[in-house]
This record gives sequence, C-alpha cells and structure tokens, in this order.
Amino acid sequence: MSKIHILGIAGTFMGGVAALARELGHAVEGSDQAIYPPMSTQLEHLGIALKQGYLPEHIAADCDQVIVGNALSRGNAAVEAVLDAGRAYTSGAQWLSEQVLPGRDTLAVAGTHGKTTTTSILTWLLQAAGREPGFLIGGVAEDFGVSARLGRATTEPSSGAARHLLPGGEGHQGPALADRPLFVVEADEYDTAFFDKRSKFVHYRPLVAILNNLEYDHADIFPDVAAIQRQFHHLVRTVPRRGRLIVNGEDAHLREVLAMGCWTAVERFGFDPAFEWSARLIAADGSRFAVLHQGRELGEVDWPLLGRHNVMNALAALAAAHAVGVAPAQVMPALARFRSVKRRLEVLGQAQGITVYDDFAHHPTAIRTTLEGLRAKVGAARIVVAMEPRSNSMRLGAHADALAPALDAADAVVFLQRPELAWDAGKVIAAVRGEACAAADVDGLLAALQAQARAGDHVVFMSNGGFDGAPRRFLAALQ
Repeated sequence: MSKIHILGIAGTFMGGVAALARELGHAVEGSDQAIYPPMSTQLEHLGIALKQGYLPEHIAADCDQVIVGNALSRGNAAVEAVLDAGRAYTSGAQWLSEQVLPGRDTLAVAGTHGKTTTTSILTWLLQAAGREPGFLIGGVAEDFGVSARLGRATTEPSSGAARHLLPGGEGHQGPALADRPLFVVEADEYDTAFFDKRSKFVHYRPLVAILNNLEYDHADIFPDVAAIQRQFHHLVRTVPRRGRLIVNGEDAHLREVLAMGCWTAVERFGFDPAFEWSARLIAADGSRFAVLHQGRELGEVDWPLLGRHNVMNALAALAAAHAVGVAPAQVMPALARFRSVKRRLEVLGQAQGITVYDDFAHHPTAIRTTLEGLRAKVGAARIVVAMEPRSNSMRLGAHADALAPALDAADAVVFLQRPELAWDAGKVIAAVRGEACAAADVDGLLAALQAQARAGDHVVFMSNGGFDGAPRRFLAALQ
C-alpha cells in the first residue's frame, strides 16, 4: 500500500478520509492549521501523525500521494510545494469516489442542515438491519466511536440480513439487490478543492440521495441560492433511474431543483400526511412521534433526540433505508438507543445545577430549530447561549439579519465578537429578544457566562469550530 499525506486532515470530512485510508492499509500522515477535538482525538487513536501548520517540510519525501482539503488555496506554502515538485495529488471527494465507493451502493445525504445527524441515523438503521454499512460522517458518531469505516465489502448477505429487492417504479430499469455492500456518505455542497470547484457531492454517484433542505449558505463561494440549486441539480442528474430521491416535501427551494429536471422516482417526507413519508408528533419536543408511510401508521418512535428538525431527519433516514430493502418497522425500535453525534446538542455535563451543552451551530435555521427543541424539553427553565459566529457565511455577515430572530428561544446570549468579524454585532445584540452582550475574546465570554449562569440554567455553546475549548473550560470552572 502507499503512503498518503492529507492537507487539512483535522477537518471533519478529511479526518474521515484519513480513517478510511488507514483501514485500507495505507500509511497516513497529515497536517492542518487548527487541530482540536473530536477529530484530533480520533486521529490520535488511529495512530496518525499530525503536524501543526502547512509547511512543505511536513510532507514526507516518500509520500506517494497528497490529498488536498478544500480549505487550502493557491498561495498556500504546502500547495505550492506540491505543485512545484510535481507530486501526485487529488481531492478527498475524488479519492473516496475512486478508492472506496466502487462496488458499493452509495446513499448520500445532502442539505444545508442536518446532514451529519441524518447520515448517522441512516447508518444506525442500516446497522440495526444487519447490513453493516460503510460510512463517512462529518462528525464522530457516538454509536460507532468513529467518523468513518469501510463496512462490509462483500456481496454475501451479512448474518441475519434478509435478501430484499429495491422496489421498482415507473421508468426504472430493474431492481437493485438490497444485500449489496452499502456506503453512507455525508454529501456536502461545498466545493471540492482549489483545482475542482464542483460541489463535493457530484463525485459520489449515489443510488439513493436524501435532499434534506436547501437554504442560502457558504457565502464565500455561492453568490445566491440559485447557484446552490444548480449544484443540487447536478447531484440529481447523477442518481440513476433505478434509485431513489428522498426529498423534503416542505422545502420550496428543493421543489425548484426538481423542476430543473428529474429522472428518478421521488419520495417526499414531512409533516403533511399527503407526503409518502410523514410524522405525527406525540411529544411536543419531538422525543416521541408516529411514522406514517403512504398514510398508514407504521409505529411510534421514542428516542433521546429533540426538535421537529430531528423528526424530519429520522423520516428521511427511514425512507432511505426502506429504499434499499429495510423494513422500517424492523428498525424503528433501534432509534430508542440512538446516541447521535458529538457536538449536536451534546450534554457535556452538569455542575452547580447548570447543564452545559456543545452544539455545532453554523446557520440561523439550525440555531433556531435546535433551541426550539431544547425549549420544548426544558419548559420555562433559562436557556443561555454562548455564540461564536465562525462559519465563512457567519463571519462575512451573510446571516446577520437572521441571527437575532434565530435566538428567540434563548433567555440570554453572549456573542464572541472577535476583531476580525466583518459586521457590527451591536446591531444583532440590540435585536435579540432576551438579554445579550458581546465579549472580545473567550476569556471575556467565560467571565460573562459565569456572572450570569445560575442553578437550573441550560448553557449552550454554539460554534462550528473549536471555540478555544470554551465549553469544557466553562464546565471545569463550575466544577
């Protein structure tokens, strides 16, 4: 096997690529600018050597190939050294499509929000059905302890797995064997690499694609929603007629994507009983709901996740599992044991009567739905949010106007207003329904939280980055 160096190895996607390459028998090393948990912990457990910073000398002379993350651009010292030396290089998405996906039926989970959670739910359901899927998830799945694995690679049915056929539909060319090896991938619309500006998900050629939702995001590469819709249309073009598109029936932007052209059977999900897959809330916080297929109730789910958005995620995953031959009623009870993904409203601990959460927030809609779910669970208890606007879209101010309304379920908010923030946080703070203030650094933010928090509070840290370890530092200070 070869030796691989991964540039941007600590990213959630590239860390998964590293795990898969290691499982295939390759020697793997890598470098990154920012290295923090949970991905740094996973890579350490895999014994993969990490180097801090993108220096040319960090790439070993005997490396056979360099896999380049999409965070790196021309002008980066390591990229320039790779090009000047004429080294073999590729992107993570292309490497996955060439080295892992051939011979497997791919299930891709796309959307602005909920990709990681939905990918994890789908993987868990397929595992419960005995299918032993491979997967690459943009986070560390609590139920598997890793973000990626190869899974079963043979065409022989796994122990306890029945042999099913993918249900056909009008215009389909024959059924697909449902005991083929499966691979579930979180399918990101962000661009692939500095040399390939297509969305990563066009590389995956899925048999089944979930289109979870579509909103404006990634303001650094997309000028408007229409540009994102065009990329989703390109994904739709790659799904074969014998496959399936599992589409959020409530999303107008996705309806417009399908109107651009669709050659695959579509199954919609949502809360409307007219959809092929629908849910009926039994508990207002989304912790218990009924699942209906074609208007017929299949059973109830009682699980630990919260929020209407997670009910939608579960519906999408059940529909996708059904598309590859899994009976929903067979696997729905497994959702009671589902433990989600690290940093998705993850409870870090409790001290002095204060519950501390870590959440991977990156978009106003995700912030709003997460906090609404928590509000439905905790009732009148105070919710205090520590917010780091860190994603490219957040830092550029693309979501500034929508941020304050997204925080309506919070009683108090402390913003981390770093000097490089390109917009005026004061305007957002003034518009927040509850109490709000800003801090210039993490130390100031933690001091503000410690002054505000009291017994009975739920303190939620929201950032798609490392947040300088703030969530665990706050919990440690309470303890």
